[in-house]
Amino acid sequence: MGDISALRQLLRQSHHARPDDIPQMAMRAAGLLGVTAMIIYLVDLQQRVLLPLLAGDAPAREPFMIDGTLGGRAYSTVVACAGDTTLWVPLVDGAERLGVVEVVLPGAAGDDTVDDCMTVAALLAELTVTRAFYSDTIERLRRREPMRLAAEMLRAQLPPLTFSTGHLLISGLLEPCYDVGGDAFDYAVNGDVAHLALFDAVGHGSAGGMRPVILASLALASYRNARRAGLDLIATYHHIDQAVRDHDRRGLITAVLAEIDQRTGSLRVISAGHPSGIVIRDGKAVRVLPTPTALPVSLGDIRAPVVIEEFLEPGDHVLLYTDGIIEARSADGDYFGLQRLIDLAVKAIADRLPLPETARRLVHAILQHQDDHLQDDATVLLAEWRSPAPARSDTELPEGSGRAPIDPAG
Repeated sequence: MGDISALRQLLRQSHHARPDDIPQMAMRAAGLLGVTAMIIYLVDLQQRVLLPLLAGDAPAREPFMIDGTLGGRAYSTVVACAGDTTLWVPLVDGAERLGVVEVVLPGAAGDDTVDDCMTVAALLAELTVTRAFYSDTIERLRRREPMRLAAEMLRAQLPPLTFSTGHLLISGLLEPCYDVGGDAFDYAVNGDVAHLALFDAVGHGSAGGMRPVILASLALASYRNARRAGLDLIATYHHIDQAVRDHDRRGLITAVLAEIDQRTGSLRVISAGHPSGIVIRDGKAVRVLPTPTALPVSLGDIRAPVVIEEFLEPGDHVLLYTDGIIEARSADGDYFGLQRLIDLAVKAIADRLPLPETARRLVHAILQHQDDHLQDDATVLLAEWRSPAPARSDTELPEGSGRAPIDPAG
């Protein structure tokens, strides 16, 4: 019952805790679990490095790379990884990966130890997210270089990178982290329907000034305003279009608006001058959705939008992306291209990687293709329809294994 005692202590301390207190809380929980230490690492904004969150009695640690390390494997696969005297436990809030917890063991890790550490790590993750609303400590740690004002404005409006209902998993990622242009994404799950959107406003990075970020912010706000008013897909497109046109008649935003019914797998999409989505099934791209089916936002009064409907099968993935992905060019002018994007996505899915890891690897492949110097924002939004939701989503949840698996080192 060590995990229950540790949870009780964490909960009692959490009501007045700052982010700076969390490392010491983890160390106290370690003593109740019978392990030597628990050290929290948070992922940096680019998801390359795991950075120790240190305070109190937490032992000194150094940052380390995700790729090629045992702790990085726990982060990438969202599976506990055991070494000789160390257990690496993923730090996850729902489906959102925050980092890992290093558990220093007095001996070999048994099943009960893994269960207890996973339980405590889940509460530590929850505390990390909620305490971060009231402090800059977490955000400062995760930044490895200064962030421009435009990126500060836009990133504050993005949703969590990953969310799961058990039947549907959604994950997005935007680069560059510290100096964005006009890309943005959003999603929400209301009842049985998942709403997804990508926006790409005119202008790139600091050279484009604040205008594209303001346009993207307006598109996000008007999209949420329409969604929360219960408007359908076509009415939502017109609502965003009118809002942008009223603010900036010459402003231009390409967009893709989509809805997925978790019960039936129905996928409905409007591509407003935007690259089309891709449906991946059984290891291949089975459908590249038609585009455009509407004019870019601010031109919607010229031509009526058309909604394309597809029906997904359980296990299907939907990949949405901005043109900064396929138009990325290497130093010798080689375009990244649609086929390379499809090939990478298919391989990641075939490797059974978690959806957020697939998004991470796709965007990092774009960065590598351009030697880490993007000419345009690169944004992906992935959805995986795992299984039909029941008629009432509150009556059933997919069963888990009951215990986190262990990935032993070597």
